[in-house]
Formats: sequence, C-alpha cells, structure tokens
Amino acid sequence: MDKKMSPESLMMSYGYKPSLSEGAIKSPIFQTSTFAFESAEAGKAFFEVAYGLREKSEGEELGLIYSRLNNPDLEILENRLTLWDEAEDAAVFESGMSAITTALLQFLSPGDLILHSNPIYGGTDHFIKHVLPRFQINVIGFDPLESEENIIEKIEASGKADKLKMVYVETPANPTNHLIDLELCRRVADHFSKEERALVVVDNTYMGPLWQHPLEFGADLVIYSATKYIGGHSDVIAGACLGSKEHIAKIKEMRTFLGNMAGPWTGWLLLRSLETLKIRMEKQAENAAYVYNVIKDHPKVERIGYLGAIPKGTPQYEIFKKQYSSAGAMLSIILKGGEKEAFAFLNNLKLIKLAVSLGSTESLAQHPASMTHAGVDKDEKLKYGIFESLVRLSVGVENPDDLVWDINQALEKV
Repeated sequence: MDKKMSPESLMMSYGYKPSLSEGAIKSPIFQTSTFAFESAEAGKAFFEVAYGLREKSEGEELGLIYSRLNNPDLEILENRLTLWDEAEDAAVFESGMSAITTALLQFLSPGDLILHSNPIYGGTDHFIKHVLPRFQINVIGFDPLESEENIIEKIEASGKADKLKMVYVETPANPTNHLIDLELCRRVADHFSKEERALVVVDNTYMGPLWQHPLEFGADLVIYSATKYIGGHSDVIAGACLGSKEHIAKIKEMRTFLGNMAGPWTGWLLLRSLETLKIRMEKQAENAAYVYNVIKDHPKVERIGYLGAIPKGTPQYEIFKKQYSSAGAMLSIILKGGEKEAFAFLNNLKLIKLAVSLGSTESLAQHPASMTHAGVDKDEKLKYGIFESLVRLSVGVENPDDLVWDINQALEKV
C-alpha cells in the first residue's frame, strides 16, 4: 500500500493471505499436529533452521513442521502482535507465566544476577525469589521510588556487579500502580554491561500493547499476559514476548524444548480479540476515569491508586507523562479498615465479578493480599503497599453509571 496503515486497521488482515486458505476472509483454525513436507530435502532444511544449526538464507522462510514449533495461526498472531510495539518479532506462549519463565531461563545462567522491581505479580515474585535461586541465580530487588544511585550502590555492594545479566521490571506495579522509569533501568543495565549487554525485560501487561511501549525507552524484551487486554474476554490463557529477531529467535528455541507454545485454537481466539483491542481498551480507560472521579471522595475510601490522579510536579508524574499515553483501567482502592472491610465490599458487589485477572470486557475485583499476592512475604506486602484493605479493580466496558451504582451500594454495606 502507498499509505502506512495504523495497527488497529492492520489487525483485520496483516500477515494472512486468503488465497492460501480457499479465500476464507478470516484465518481458519489449523487444528493439526504436524505438516507434510514437499520433499525430504525441504524437511531437512526446515529442521536445520528450527534447531539453530544454520541461519536462514536471504528470502528463505521457515516452513511448517510441527505445531510445537510453528503453526499458521500462531505465526499470523505473532506478526500482528509486533505492530503496536514496533517490535521485530514475537513469540506466543500458553500463558503469561510461560512467557516470563521462558525468557528468564533462556537468558540467565548459574552465577548470574537479576535485578527486579518491587512489587511484582505474585507468580513472578515466587519464580524469581524462590525458583531461580535453586539454579544458583542471584536476585536483588529495588523499590519503585529508589534512586538510580542507590540501585547502583546496592548492586556494587552485592559483590555480583560483574554478573548482572537482566533488569526485570513491571510497570505499573501490580497491584499498587507505582511507576518505574524505564530509561533509568536502561542506564543501570548499561552501567554494568561489559562485553555482554545486560537485558531490560518489561512486563507490560497492565498497559497492554496500547498505552506504553517499553522498546521506545530501551527495553530489550516486552512481555504480556495475553490473557488480559490482548485476549480481553476471560476465555483464553496465553502469553507473549516481543523484541528483536535475535532475542526472539533464542526465546523460540527455548520454547521449542520446553514445549510451552500456545495451540492453534488459542491463536485463533487472540486473532479475533486483536480486532477490537483498541476500542475495548479506550472504553475501559474512559470508564475507569469516570469511576475514579465519582468514588474518590467516598467516606469509606482511604485513597485510590490511579495513574490519572498522580500529583503534578512529582517524580511519578514525570514518569507518567513520559512513558504513558493513558491512565489505564486499573484502580487500587484502599478502604478504611482492613481485610474485614475489604471482604465485605467484595462480597456485596452485584455487577462487578469477584475474580482474579484483569483487562477483560467485564469488570473484575479481587483482594491481592490474600489472592494474587498471597505468596509474597508479609513484610514486603506492607513495605510496598499491598495492604489488607486494598482491593484491585479492573474496569470493564459496562455502562459506567452501573459500575458506580454497584461500587456505592457495596461500600454502603462495609
């Protein structure tokens, strides 16, 4: 085309040729485990590339082999996922945790050091702090408001400064909405990079592919729980990792041997969801702003963590202004009281569903301290603001007046 199309337009057709599928306007579900080769020589050539025995020749395409390695639905999906973040390549997984753990296992080895932000999703927190050390991988955490100088001093004091291989960041932080400066993270990684570049890996699930683009700020890899905004309908579990062709090739190599690639049905569902991602996310952000403005002064609400309410002139606001194009659709509501009050609120919701996850068309509320972050150390929960009075609300696409009614009637029962 003469015109460069926007991602939301390309979501309808990019990477798919109807002529290859009997003219079907949408990609069929390629529900097959294996693919026939045209010749033994072709099969040999495909496997040489797939197993990293040689690089692809110019213009050569990796042929279809076996659905653990590649599948048309997944390849089309991976092509489309690159568009919003302007990544070179993408890899899709059976879950967000599969994407996270595969990336970490591919690029970290015994003796290496990983620096991570706090707080992070409970599953990631457990893997980094309790599983990686079993493989002699060293772990250091830093706080959302910690200065660059303090972080560098902390790494140097560890005696592992020459072993830093990865800076892992989740921003906004789950579930508090604290922001991390990605350019700061890039500078820290570069400060300790010698012969080999330390990677910056960002879990961008909270912002989806729309509202923050970490690659623009020096990240090497962007990770999503595609279950959330990308899927958006609470009917599929998936993950994705985006970055350079070089890094994603290594990720896909590890994925092949871990066997955690998503299946064709999952790929087809996500292709469907990508077509409405932008309008869904924009409506969710609009609803979240409306809900926040109506309930922020409720007498039973202590405060609300919301990106649209960060005070101007603060360091957090400067990060927000630089990195984000929207305040998103996540509210961290801290009620007056504790777990008893939080549970009373949650148990009395009628329209909003009491369930974990986020980014779906329906609004979801949950209690991080006892649910998604139950395994996080108790002292760390208090340190990072994961209080017993905290309720995490993912705002959906319902009528905003109905959402406000539901929240108000539940608050009255607290």
